[in-house]
Amino acid sequence: MMEFLVWAGAALSLMGLAGLIWSIVKVISARRKTQDDAELRAAVQAVLPWNMGALFVSVLGLMLVILGIFLG
Repeated sequence: MMEFLVWAGAALSLMGLAGLIWSIVKVISARRKTQDDAELRAAVQAVLPWNMGALFVSVLGLMLVILGIFLG
C-alpha cells in the first residue's frame, strides 16, 4: 500500500512539473509575441492560476511521496 503512495505521489509531482513547464512556455511565447506591456500583463495574469494549480499538485505529490516513505 505504501509503495502505491510513493508512485502516485511521483506521478502527481510529474504532472505538476509538466504544468509548470507549460506555464513557463506560455509566458515566454507571450513575451515574444507582444510588444505592449498591457497585453503581456494580461497573458501572465491568465497563466497565473494554472501556474499556482500546477505548483499545488506538485507539492501534493511530494507530500504523498514523503508520507509513503515515512509510513513504509
